[in-house]
Amino acid sequence: MDKLAPTEQQRDIGATLQVQARIDPQQAAERCRDFLCAQLKASGQQALVLGISGGVDSTVAGRLAQLAVEKARQKGHQATFVAMRLPYGEQKDEADAQRALQFIEPDEALSTDIKPASDAMLDALEAGGLMFRDAAHRDFVLGNIKARQRMIAQYAVAGARRGLVVGTDQAAEALMGFFTKYGDGACDVAPLTGLSKRQVRAVGAALGAPGELVDKVPTADLESLSPMKTDEEAFGVSYAEIDDFLEGKPVSERAYRIIVSTYSNTTNKRNLPITPV
Repeated sequence: MDKLAPTEQQRDIGATLQVQARIDPQQAAERCRDFLCAQLKASGQQALVLGISGGVDSTVAGRLAQLAVEKARQKGHQATFVAMRLPYGEQKDEADAQRALQFIEPDEALSTDIKPASDAMLDALEAGGLMFRDAAHRDFVLGNIKARQRMIAQYAVAGARRGLVVGTDQAAEALMGFFTKYGDGACDVAPLTGLSKRQVRAVGAALGAPGELVDKVPTADLESLSPMKTDEEAFGVSYAEIDDFLEGKPVSERAYRIIVSTYSNTTNKRNLPITPV
């Protein structure tokens, strides 16, 4: 299949999302660790908090957070990393989440089941008159509620421990708007910003993360009617094509069209609240 040469629009989007065509994974890991350490000290806070799902993004961000607090402690700053498990009932890939925790070796691990709170919110909305087009529409809205309940829990812990919430957003998800605004898109520090998905995997490998987590097929797993639905199925385009786009490489015309359209249609998710002045 013929591929399109990189366009000015493609290069502009990559620059806006702070993507570099090439990285040194070890140097990138150290830069992200040092960023977290510096932000923790500058903020006057004493903890980093992050939900661990078992995917590569939270695995990498979690290990970086643990290394950051260890470095902060070496410099005399009180610092703790709190890893959180936030399943909706029983998580199908719980074994991966536990494997991630074993690799990360967090100072502390907490677990909160978000199912009761998520279901109660949806029930209350429906009792108040909210109606949905169909079961799929209801399931989609519930998925966003789940994402926001997870962030409620993380900020509650951060508030109790004088902490900062760590985000896992990377450039591929930012490009596709593949996050819930004020859900998994909410955080205080985002160490993976500017990394494509393959670059996050490379950083994970450099950190020594288990191969099965580094190479795991990504899934947000927010839709109960479509459990473990892959990100790429939701995108309609592969991460390889998304990463090529971000890194300024040629992509197919179909991929280019989907990516640019999706980026444009999700602009509001990447913006701060709009004000009149």
